[in-house]
Amino acid sequence: MVCIVCKHTDIILFKKIKGKQYWKCHQCKSIFLDKKFYLSSEDEYKHYLTHNNDINDERYKQFLSNLMRPLSEKLKKNSNGLDYGCGPGPALSQMFEQEGHKMNIYDPFFYPLKENLLKKYDFISCSETIEHFHNPFEEFLNFNNLIIKNGIIGIMTNFYSEERSFENWYYVRDPTHVVFYCKETILYLAKMFNWKIESLNKNIAIFKKN
Repeated sequence: MVCIVCKHTDIILFKKIKGKQYWKCHQCKSIFLDKKFYLSSEDEYKHYLTHNNDINDERYKQFLSNLMRPLSEKLKKNSNGLDYGCGPGPALSQMFEQEGHKMNIYDPFFYPLKENLLKKYDFISCSETIEHFHNPFEEFLNFNNLIIKNGIIGIMTNFYSEERSFENWYYVRDPTHVVFYCKETILYLAKMFNWKIESLNKNIAIFKKN
């Protein structure tokens, strides 16, 4: 078995929770669910339909602004962006368009527009998505290929800290969340792909491609 984030083999069994096994990588510090416990694609899709991603919901847009605001500060006017993992309601993409940026969207379940993965972008926005990645190393490598030199990648997810109880963390209770990152994981990703960290806090990471 190898780490699904960094491909190292230096991993240990981290936790067993309600019969499910979670592994931890000593290299990048990510924690990930054993693949035999993944939902089927059909059940994963049904779960996503229960999310409240209403494009007109002001509270939802306020939540997304936590990523949009710091990401927008790094962008030039009229940038070309990709909202990756936009879900059924691509509100974040619409918010960037209202700021004058040109946006494409991609979501493997709701907007599987493969043609949008054949282009180059000034920036990628990825909100509450990387925790769902079944193959995060390949996904991040794809991000690197989609972004131009000096392009910006903005990610929002909740980072794990040992100060909290993993088994009682609400993020773990979502059955579609299969990989969990800490700030050390973000630092490792930046080193692995030669990205500069522009901003990093409790749930936002912004990178610049060197």
